[in-house]
Amino acid sequence: MPTPALKKPALKKPALNKHYLLYGSERYALAILRPIQEAIRARGDETAWFFDGPGAEDLVEGERLLTVAEVRRWNPIAVITSSNHLPHFFPGVKVETFHGFNAGKPRHIYIRGFFDLYCTTGPRDTEQFSALAKKLGHFCVIETGWPKLDPFLKEIAGPLPPVRKPPVILYHSTFSPSWSAAETLYEEVKRLSRDGRWHWIVSFHPKMSPETRAKFKALQNAYLSFAENDNILELFPQVDMMCSDTSSALSEFLLTGKPVVTYKNRAPGPQLIDIDDPSQFEPAIERALSRPPELMQAIKAFGDAIHPYHDGHSSERVLDAIDAFIASGGRNRKSKPLNLWRKLKLRRRIGYWGPA
Repeated sequence: MPTPALKKPALKKPALNKHYLLYGSERYALAILRPIQEAIRARGDETAWFFDGPGAEDLVEGERLLTVAEVRRWNPIAVITSSNHLPHFFPGVKVETFHGFNAGKPRHIYIRGFFDLYCTTGPRDTEQFSALAKKLGHFCVIETGWPKLDPFLKEIAGPLPPVRKPPVILYHSTFSPSWSAAETLYEEVKRLSRDGRWHWIVSFHPKMSPETRAKFKALQNAYLSFAENDNILELFPQVDMMCSDTSSALSEFLLTGKPVVTYKNRAPGPQLIDIDDPSQFEPAIERALSRPPELMQAIKAFGDAIHPYHDGHSSERVLDAIDAFIASGGRNRKSKPLNLWRKLKLRRRIGYWGPA
C-alpha cells in the first residue's frame, strides 16, 4: 500500500498586536486606566487614548491620543473606561471598570445601555450586577478587582504599620454641597490643626467649590498642609487615618486597614466611626487612632466584601475577562437598548455625526 504523501504544515500568519482604546471624560481616568495600559503593554499589545473632557493634556510621551476617525480606523478590540458612558460608535467590546466604590448611590445608575461587560470590584457589586445582568440580559459581569488599586496594593503589601508619633490625619471631602462636611467641620479642623498634637493633610475632590478650597488652603501651617494630588491614593501611605463624609475615596482608604471618621455618612456601618455633630469630631479621632479591635475587624470584613484582591493584578484580570467574553462569542443574550437620547447628547458633545 503506497505511503500517503505528507501534507506540508500550513504557514501560520504572524499574530497581530491587539489594540485597546482607553476612554476618559475626566482627569481621574488616567489613574484608573494607566495600570491597565501597563498590563496591555506587558503582553506586547497596543494602547491609545481618547478624551472628550479634561485629561488629554496630562498624557505623557508614549501615550497616543486619537481622534474619532483615527479610532475607527485603528479598530480596537475593546474600549475600556471608568466613565458611566462611552462612544457607542467606536469599534470593540465596551468595558466598564468604574471610577470609584459605592458612596451611597445605588449602583444601578451605571446601567445606561452602553456596555457589553462590567468588571466588578468585589463580591458585593458582583452579586448586585449579576442579578441585573440576569434580569436585563444585555451585559455580562465578571469580577476582576479595581485596576486603579494595582500599584497602590503592591506598595502597601505587608502588615499594617503602627500609628506614627505624632499621628497624621487625612481630611478629605466630596464636592456635593448636600454630602460635604467641609464647611460644617471647618472650625474644628482649624482648631485641631493648631496645637501640634496631630498633623493634617487636607485633600478635596477636584470639583470642590473654589471658596471652600481657598478657606482650607489658608489654614496651612506647621501642622497642616494642603495636597493638590490628582490621585489621592498617593496620600494614603503617608497617614494613619482619614476623616471624611460621603466620599467614595473613604472605601478606597479602608482597604489599607486604617480607620475612617465620617460626618453624617449616607451609608454608615460598623466599618466607620460616624458622627452627626461637630462636638463629636475630636473624641471620634481619638477612638480611631486607638484602633479598637472590633473596629479593625469590621474594616477587614468590609474590605473583603468590596475588594478582596491584594495581589495588585486586577488589570490583568480585566484583560482576561475581555478575552473570555470575546472567546465566548462577544455577544450577550439581548441587544443593548437604543438609548437614543443619551447617544444623541454624546454625539453632540464629541461633534461626531457619522455612522455607528
